[in-house]
Amino acid sequence: MAESTVSPEEIEVEMARIQRLREVLVRRESELRFMMDDIQLCKDIMGLKQELRLIVAVPDKDKNKAHQQREEELILKIHKLVQKRDFLVDDAEVERLREQEEDKEMAEFLRLKLMPLEQKVKVTRHPPKPKRHIPEPPPNKPSITKSGVAVIRDCCGATQCAIM
Repeated sequence: MAESTVSPEEIEVEMARIQRLREVLVRRESELRFMMDDIQLCKDIMGLKQELRLIVAVPDKDKNKAHQQREEELILKIHKLVQKRDFLVDDAEVERLREQEEDKEMAEFLRLKLMPLEQKVKVTRHPPKPKRHIPEPPPNKPSITKSGVAVIRDCCGATQCAIM
């Protein structure tokens, strides 16, 4: 059985926090996958370009039909990979904009729904402490106000001060 000391409001707040953390992790995973795909596409493009440079370096009079055909194939492959990478970048941008919209919606939800719950949870966890009554000092004893105590602590430390 669940702990009876945990209120439904506390559970709801914790569930919202866990859901938010999950969303952040899923987004990060998506970013990493995008980066891996982008790196791989760039490697593939660079490899094909290197091979194309070797073929282009050969003078036209020395090229045979296989060289020309391979050159055309490489150009088409590079073109397809560049298009694929462009699509990937566009998709990442759409995803980024969608995530921004989700963030706005989540911020509004948290502001409206969870802030009152967190306030309620804080009140139940930590009831307000009663204010301490500071007795008036006797008339013949010098008084040190709270700000005076702070000044004393700043200048010499509370344990070393002769006034304390």
